[in-house]
Amino acid sequence: MSSDHWMQGVRRVESPNCSERPVGRPVDMLVIHNISLPPGEFGGGWIDHLFTNQLDATAHSYFAGIAHLRVSAHILIARDGAITQFVPFNRKAWHAGQSCFAGEENCNDFSIGIELEGCDDKPFTEEQYKALSELTEFLRGCYPAISADRIVGHSDIAPQRKTDPGPCFDWHRYRKALI
Repeated sequence: MSSDHWMQGVRRVESPNCSERPVGRPVDMLVIHNISLPPGEFGGGWIDHLFTNQLDATAHSYFAGIAHLRVSAHILIARDGAITQFVPFNRKAWHAGQSCFAGEENCNDFSIGIELEGCDDKPFTEEQYKALSELTEFLRGCYPAISADRIVGHSDIAPQRKTDPGPCFDWHRYRKALI
């Protein structure tokens, strides 16, 4: 990782949807999400548009309800395993929303958000699992406070609101690859 907290060798698309992290609070959590735009469809660049506030509300009927949102993640892993970074790791990406884990609220303050291009009802790809495992090891090297029990799904920190990464995400497979 470079001194400006951007990964080397990955696609970089800067999102304005981020802010400063609280001073003195270390990054110690990874939050795994899924995203597809429109829902269940992959490709098309719509995620980039959403995370950079450029989503055309008229391009698809679903977009009318989300184009106003100001959201981002640190990382997106596409179906082919390609990684895009939207927010430097030292800044707070706006991925978790209202959230709580182990009694601590506002998980964006201390987490790195990783989006997998996917949805709750379709399996993720081999390439995504490989990229996610390698990324996780890289991030744990940079942020040693990220322990195995602090790698969670969006559904773990916002259970009343979120289901992702969803039932098609193979947690056992992912965790086994980290050993």
